[in-house]
Amino acid sequence: MKKSAFLLCFVLILSTQSCGIYSFTGADTGDAESFQVNFFQNQADLVEPGIDRTFTLELQDLIQNQTSLSLANNNADLIFEGEIIDFYVAPITSTAENTAAQNRLTIAVNVRYYNTLEPEKDFERRFSFYYDYPANAQLVGDVLATALDEIYSRLTQDIFNAALTDW
Repeated sequence: MKKSAFLLCFVLILSTQSCGIYSFTGADTGDAESFQVNFFQNQADLVEPGIDRTFTLELQDLIQNQTSLSLANNNADLIFEGEIIDFYVAPITSTAENTAAQNRLTIAVNVRYYNTLEPEKDFERRFSFYYDYPANAQLVGDVLATALDEIYSRLTQDIFNAALTDW
């Protein structure tokens, strides 16, 4: 009985181990051991204070949580940098009285990704996402926090997928 329990445990351990370059998230970090996310400066025409710092931290957190890479301040194997290039609100639906029924907050970032170990994987790309909210709501407080959470979640996951997965 003990022998079969040991064998079962051994098989389970082997089945959950990987070769070290893939994770449960599908990330392929290759031989990379570290990453850095440089500050994403807000260069949008409409400036919302603090979104640059929060976006930078959200991207760092996502990469740290979904890979085994170490966060570095410089000379990392994988480098993410860029800027927030758009932050704007636009009406998207109207009422019979020709007033807005819904507004859309859109945020776009320009990302430069450098893989110092595999330079052929480098890219520069624009990523954007949006959040729709009722026109009678003000984009402050909880509405703004919810909008930013949803947009950051999608943007950071899209950047992660572009850089570290084959999706």
